[in-house]
Amino acid sequence: MNKDVTVAWEVGAELGEGPIWSDSLQALLFVDIRQARLHAYHPDNGERQSWDLEEACCWLLPREDGGFVAGLHSGVAELDLDADGPRIGKRLTPIKWLPDGDRLNDANSDTHGRLWFGSMDDAEAEVHGYLFRLDSRGLIEMDSQYHVTNGPAISPDGRTLYHNDSARQIVFAFDLDDDGELANRREHIRLPEGAGYPDGMTCDREGGLWIALWDGGRIARYHADGSLDHEVALPISQPTSCIFGGEALDRLFVTSAATGCDDEPLAGSLFEIDVEIGGLATTPVVMPNDSTL
Repeated sequence: MNKDVTVAWEVGAELGEGPIWSDSLQALLFVDIRQARLHAYHPDNGERQSWDLEEACCWLLPREDGGFVAGLHSGVAELDLDADGPRIGKRLTPIKWLPDGDRLNDANSDTHGRLWFGSMDDAEAEVHGYLFRLDSRGLIEMDSQYHVTNGPAISPDGRTLYHNDSARQIVFAFDLDDDGELANRREHIRLPEGAGYPDGMTCDREGGLWIALWDGGRIARYHADGSLDHEVALPISQPTSCIFGGEALDRLFVTSAATGCDDEPLAGSLFEIDVEIGGLATTPVVMPNDSTL
């Protein structure tokens, strides 16, 4: 194994996704979409917790008013987590608002606390994935015609939004203004055949873009201009996403998937990577008023 990579937890996630660092809990939270499970890893003492969820969850993000926002199978909802475990609260989008067979996939908040997330056909057969924005103006479709949405990631200055179409091996970049409008959609990175598929990603504090390469067995860091900086090999083939965590946000945590990897003993594990450049805290989501939903 790469000397910079350690196994934080051999959790065996069927489809580990949505890692987020919770400063209030001092824990790395992530989900297993296929098993409808929520996991928490505390790096300071190695404590590990797991809970069953009422339905499949694709991601969590912190809320400005406390607790989390969750991307569930049936839509977006508030979620609170305490000693008794997770509780789903107010729904922010209608139940079953997506077409049959579709689900949410990956989310992030920008520097103003707006929520950005994608959707996709769970069977990956249809090309009708969307990129949505949810803020005080309500739920708005911002881009479309994705095969498999992944990301999104926000540059440290809040001026660029990155979003993947994994199946096409493309990372798109958009200009993002203070009002949350997108412009100048462009191909930022195109991976060559056989290099893997860009999955979840995050930016470090210097603007480097770290991307989990599904079926590529590694994490790659790209400069802000889209050129490759370096790669970190992993002992599994299907990393799914990454986020900076730890008290100083100086550790890169990587989720992975065990689906179809019976010959990989560490598939589905949570990994930690030593990095020279740390990340920035996730901006809590500013909750929209009920009148905008």
